[in-house]
Amino acid sequence: MTTLPKNWITEGLIDFEYKKYQLLAYLQQTNKHFNEMKLYPVLSDLIDHYRDLEKLKSDSAALNGQFPKTLDSIDFQKGKLNYQSKVIPSAVMKEVSMITDFALPKLVSQIEEGRTIYDFVEDQLEFEPVGIVPIYKQEGYILMSREKTKEVHAFRYKSSLLHYAGENFRSISMWLIAVFQRSLVNTLEKIKMDLIREIKELPNPATWRIHSQQEFPIEETLIPISKRLLLKSVSVQ
Repeated sequence: MTTLPKNWITEGLIDFEYKKYQLLAYLQQTNKHFNEMKLYPVLSDLIDHYRDLEKLKSDSAALNGQFPKTLDSIDFQKGKLNYQSKVIPSAVMKEVSMITDFALPKLVSQIEEGRTIYDFVEDQLEFEPVGIVPIYKQEGYILMSREKTKEVHAFRYKSSLLHYAGENFRSISMWLIAVFQRSLVNTLEKIKMDLIREIKELPNPATWRIHSQQEFPIEETLIPISKRLLLKSVSVQ
């Protein structure tokens, strides 16, 4: 898909019409993905761009620091390099302000569209344990199915506790280990027992069923939402 560089607003030609075209081309692609019910990484990318623009708008010093500069002089007494901007701040700031004011509401509207799709998908998913849930839930399996297919995608998951900037964050990693065919005989309970026999290191795994009534994309939509559902049920010690 057409991507938008992180510093798109200050890279290359700083012209309102050009940046407007660049943004609209990007939003056209994100809208195409949303129409296909593909949420990620599009939604998180939109949110990142919105946050970057908000910061850019409120921090003029950071904005000026992004413009290219040339070495103007050297202060040997203070051991300091003095740089001069290649651009005229007043003209550029006016152009960037116009671009920012145009882009922010467009990004907000597209983010809201993505969140609406996210809520719709999450509301119609069925999420429940398969069998008895053990005390230890940091590792286990997810059995993902969709209504119109007999396939059951079996994922293994692991929950971790991350430490960043003095805060604790929970994360879920999730990877595909097998694809089974669902039938009257090959039930989710039987699939769970087959996994237990195959993977000895998890003798009593927490196992969850995630079922979708519709054919949503697995990689771009069901897996990211499944991770968030898991985080509500899995505690990290």
